Amino acid sequence: MTDTASASFLTQDAYDRLHAELEELSGPGRTEISKRIEAAREEGDLKENGGYHAAKEEQGKMEARIRQLQELLRDATVGEAPPDDGVVEPGMVVTVEIFGDTEKFLLGSREIADDSELDVYSEKSPLGAAILGKSRGDKASYEAPNGKTVDVKIVDATPYSG
Repeated sequence: MTDTASASFLTQDAYDRLHAELEELSGPGRTEISKRIEAAREEGDLKENGGYHAAKEEQGKMEARIRQLQELLRDATVGEAPPDDGVVEPGMVVTVEIFGDTEKFLLGSREIADDSELDVYSEKSPLGAAILGKSRGDKASYEAPNGKTVDVKIVDATPYSG
């Protein structure tokens, strides 16, 4: 059972891409970094061994990414891109009007966007939660971190196509 408060929406493509990255990092990636650490260790004095320390730092970053991917994939809600019905939901590119300016972003997980230049807002963020389920033309408001109320108008919502 997935807790929707902690789950993130992923398209099947994003899920498959992230699962492949996890497999690579936790298999061949771990093997390669272990070999690099062992080779650097064999060079002698570890205190002044830059290659050893760099490899250990890289290992730490890789292990953190593995844990991040495991958690994300375990808690993800996987599905097809949402329908093109103008309703704001995870996986949609949303255009809103805030303070008279138009802003366009992807609602959902950064992992859906891959290499896109789009800003990404979580559906759990104050803005995301305020507009979730709204349609084109609807208005919503949310409390900004500074305590002020921010009014938002939904201009458009279309499925993200990568």
